Amino acid sequence: MPLINSIFSWMMIKRTNEINLFKNYPVEAQQETLQKLLRKAKATEWGKKHDYKSINTIDEYKRRVPLQYYDDIKPYVIRLRHGEQNLLWNQEIKWFAKSSGTTNDKSKFIPVSKDALENCHFRGAKDVLTINSNHYPDTKIFKGKGLTIGGSHHINNFSNESYYGDLSAILIENAPFWTEFIRTPSQSIALMDEWEEKLDKMAHETINENVTSIAGVPSWTLVLIKKILSIAGTSNLLDVWPNLELFMHGGISFVPYRKQYQKIIPSSNMHYFETYNASEGFFGIQDDPNSSSMLLMLDYGIFYEFIPLENIHEESPKTLGINEIELNKNYAIVISTNSGLWRYIIGDTVKFTSKYPFKFLITGRIKHFINAFGEELIIDNAENALKIACDRTDAMINEYTAAPVYMSENQKGCHQWLFEFDKNPNNLEHFIDLLDNSLKSVNSDYEAKRYKDLSLTSPQIVCLKKGVFHEWLRQKGKLGGQHKIPRLANNRIYVDELLKINEEL
Repeated sequence: MPLINSIFSWMMIKRTNEINLFKNYPVEAQQETLQKLLRKAKATEWGKKHDYKSINTIDEYKRRVPLQYYDDIKPYVIRLRHGEQNLLWNQEIKWFAKSSGTTNDKSKFIPVSKDALENCHFRGAKDVLTINSNHYPDTKIFKGKGLTIGGSHHINNFSNESYYGDLSAILIENAPFWTEFIRTPSQSIALMDEWEEKLDKMAHETINENVTSIAGVPSWTLVLIKKILSIAGTSNLLDVWPNLELFMHGGISFVPYRKQYQKIIPSSNMHYFETYNASEGFFGIQDDPNSSSMLLMLDYGIFYEFIPLENIHEESPKTLGINEIELNKNYAIVISTNSGLWRYIIGDTVKFTSKYPFKFLITGRIKHFINAFGEELIIDNAENALKIACDRTDAMINEYTAAPVYMSENQKGCHQWLFEFDKNPNNLEHFIDLLDNSLKSVNSDYEAKRYKDLSLTSPQIVCLKKGVFHEWLRQKGKLGGQHKIPRLANNRIYVDELLKINEEL
């Protein structure tokens, strides 16, 4: 054990120095990243098409290569999935992360290269442990096992040439053999497809392990924890895992879940670090436990550009480099990666809270918003307002979504919010007022539309029965780790489906 700890210590010191290097020289790090990407891809079909070997500057790269959405690269992805190679990247591509998009039912298949696995996704996971250990040098995290809450799909064979699955399943399948000794549950259970059976097996297998860390999506992790607490007959997770000290979470906002975790893990020695790890790449890590901002990781083989959100729907919007961004302004992320995604718009939006080092918050999705009345309500607004409403009414939210109620001949418009509370507000009317007023304070467009109820009236709140969101996901075939509840929608498809289920339960 002393030898292992010495090896870990040496690796962490080395990695900390590398992180500090790109924090101090971010622009240079990004320039170097782009040049490496172009060199590796210059002989691919895409690289030849855009003459990568003659590109010497970032501006030249932007002029030469158009911005891409998934539909633009889909023909290449189809060919890759059928076994063609050297199309977008110079390595064999046989793994594809199936992305469970929340705006429609169409799946995306994101290519995942060996470079992306080793230099991006796995490096990101190790960096979280490095950052945690730097903040808490007395950590005993390496003396126990890490619980991984993965996706609910098997790795599936496609045309005998390639495989697809949730990103978490791909990471588990490709992890070094020795991780099986420090991770729980076993791979056979972690990769099970049927979520409800898998949940039961995960609970029974992990309950007797010495779990010191957890990694997963907050909502699905909470489902597993509640199952384990029920089996153990306790309300305190530390009765089951007394050495638990770290939760690495991502995928959705932790804000609605924080109180629930603090309730079932009542310890000041429990630490929470948010990560931003998507199918397309590992982008950010919370590097300060006292701030929710995440550090933009600049040496994972990803080159970043940013589109001001107000320009996203232009035909050819101008993109900015990290040295050109402004603080507290919403941007759509554009990435070029070591899996062969080139100037790819992933659909997420962020705002920067710091420069040198560059730190950011996820603010939502390009397509996840409510703008039925010109209010331009984004997820960041909703999360901030809900935190205030929950804190002041002692409420805890399991899940929620919201959509517009459209104007009619006899009715003004409003927003309808559907909540599944873990703990109901002590005063629902006060909760509604707090939500409404908080939204006004963080969104001037919402405030203007709410002025004297001229075009938008007070929010409608519907308290759903327990299990409605779970049943909605089950009916959609989306039970499991990486599937998410759509938080905001500019139409009523989701809320009407949920209200129907609520009536039937």
